[in-house]
Amino acid sequence: MISSIAFASWSVLTADFLILLHLTICGVTFCAILHLASAQWRYRVRDIAVSLFALYPLVFVLLIILLLARHGVFAWMAPGAEAAREHPLNAWLNPSFLAAREVLGLLFVGWLWRRFIRLQAISEQSEADWNRFKLTANFIPVVHVLYGTMIAWDFEMTMLPSWESSIYGMYHFVSNFGMFLATMAVLCYTLERGKRLVKPLPDFVINYFAQMILAFTILWTYTWFAQYLTYWYGNIPDERDRIDYLSTGDYSWLWWSFFVMKFVIPFCFLVFTYFRHSPASIYRIAIIIIAGTWLERFTWIAGSVPTGSFTYAHYPFTSVFDVVVTLAVGAAAWFLLRRALVINEVIRPAIGAPEIAHRGA
Repeated sequence: MISSIAFASWSVLTADFLILLHLTICGVTFCAILHLASAQWRYRVRDIAVSLFALYPLVFVLLIILLLARHGVFAWMAPGAEAAREHPLNAWLNPSFLAAREVLGLLFVGWLWRRFIRLQAISEQSEADWNRFKLTANFIPVVHVLYGTMIAWDFEMTMLPSWESSIYGMYHFVSNFGMFLATMAVLCYTLERGKRLVKPLPDFVINYFAQMILAFTILWTYTWFAQYLTYWYGNIPDERDRIDYLSTGDYSWLWWSFFVMKFVIPFCFLVFTYFRHSPASIYRIAIIIIAGTWLERFTWIAGSVPTGSFTYAHYPFTSVFDVVVTLAVGAAAWFLLRRALVINEVIRPAIGAPEIAHRGA
């Protein structure tokens, strides 16, 4: 069996991957939803949102690394795990099938998302372009939900093969989309206050994000509690044990920390109009939500392998591997995002920076 310490270290990289993956795909989905809702403010934020798709190459590389290191990343693949199981795995938990669906799924999402971005840029040139753009926009949310559900199952829910949740796909999607909205609020606030934007953003844009963050905070709490309540009433050990361990075991302080960071703090502040109209307050709350979502991803993954009675749990960023990997991934993500923002003419290039071909060139 894989040691809980080694698995927790790989869980840090897995959490980094999931955060970047959802930032990558949520930007395009957000633009598609705003288009389908005919929201006029989409023209102010859509270039910022689609710039997050620049993280796609990094996400693909991280996926390949995780699949190659699968015996340390997926607890059910670890040496000796099969002998310790009481029941055989179902057909979904097949290493070859896992690798195939993850790679092909990400490739398909990459193709469809790139098509949307390309059509969005030329959508108003002709009626034919507009119709193709509208048709593509209709498919984006559907594909996102299906693909996001597969990601939720593969990288979190089935980390403990005996545990299943019918609401986990929705819970995972709502959590990460709320994190994306928080990231957009942070980006908009930082770029606007730094005077880097080519077209300044009015404060009402950040207020709109605050309203959506509040809505997704409430929805996330509903899915979080609905999942817990079902297991509490059913009282079936195979279903309840994972929740019991996460909420009362070695990772319990992380469990309750991300609950406070993703519900208590955002709700208690954003429910008041004053804070929803204060860009600085929204910025601080959004950072807390992003950090809470990372802890949530790590806790669900690392908590899949309970530590022994005389073994201390490995907490994130308590080893050189955790710190170095996350800093490297973060630096690469910032480089790709900043470059995309310049190419999409969202921000001005830094003084003395080399010329970058712009989107319209």
